[in-house]
Amino acid sequence: MSLNIDQFRYATYFAPRGKKRMQSLGNQVSQRYLLPTDKLIGVIGDAGSGKSLFIKGMFPGLELTNDDDGINTRPCPLMRDYGCSRFTAHSYHLDARFELAFHQVYELVEAIQAALKDNSRVIVEHFDALYDNLHQNANLLIGIGEEIIIARPTLFGPEPAELKNVVFRTIQYRRMAHTAEDCLVHVLEEEYHLKIDVHGDVKHGFILGFTKKPRVSLKQLEKKVRALLDQHLPVTYRDYEHIQIGPNITQHCTGPRTHVKNTDQIEHFRILDQWIYDDNLKVYQLIGLVSKEVVHDIHKINHYAE
Repeated sequence: MSLNIDQFRYATYFAPRGKKRMQSLGNQVSQRYLLPTDKLIGVIGDAGSGKSLFIKGMFPGLELTNDDDGINTRPCPLMRDYGCSRFTAHSYHLDARFELAFHQVYELVEAIQAALKDNSRVIVEHFDALYDNLHQNANLLIGIGEEIIIARPTLFGPEPAELKNVVFRTIQYRRMAHTAEDCLVHVLEEEYHLKIDVHGDVKHGFILGFTKKPRVSLKQLEKKVRALLDQHLPVTYRDYEHIQIGPNITQHCTGPRTHVKNTDQIEHFRILDQWIYDDNLKVYQLIGLVSKEVVHDIHKINHYAE
């Protein structure tokens, strides 16, 4: 085992919005942190957080038994092979919450333990639902909320419940920020006819980047977006690349499942009243936030409220 992996314990990334960005990050995480000896992978996160997309990025080609596209594989390959006492796959996926509708906890635990004993890898979504009965922590533990937490547990933790407490609390910021971002993009496209060149993330918010500085009053733009949010419009999934905002707005979105249910759930939306120029990316950045915390120093925006 290399020294840097042996010393690794904990890392965090902003949870990106969109299918390609989520899968790309999953692929990067597998290359950086996944070892051939990691046989039990635990994934924790609320519905719509992007767990399935992340797993697809980490393990390309893996057959998922229940994913964000609503595809259900029955019977579950792990449980099927366990019943046959013959494990034919190198890796298995198990959605614990989904499978608990068909099996008892002890059956899932016995199947996982048998597969691990047979030297197969098992990726368990909602790992926290089985941990107390499994009596062993994951080799690699992943929590997905506003941020993606990557941890290699030791005798001293972290426990799955710790990651669950964090990601279930912060996922609401991600949903609020994502919906506010799409509403803002709608206003920019429809009223200002602007095209966004770069999308990015900050804590409790988002970044929109433009290669040419728009001639837009940020205060006026914020007022227009607030007026849209104040209409208390329902936000619903339309298809893989669109959401429906209210009865009349169909908005392109690459992460249509990660949203609040209504615009009235977005709290403390605001736009920072200055354009930020990123000399590395060569773009002018607009920063939107969904937090009441005051940003005194733009360079510390990702650390405020900690």
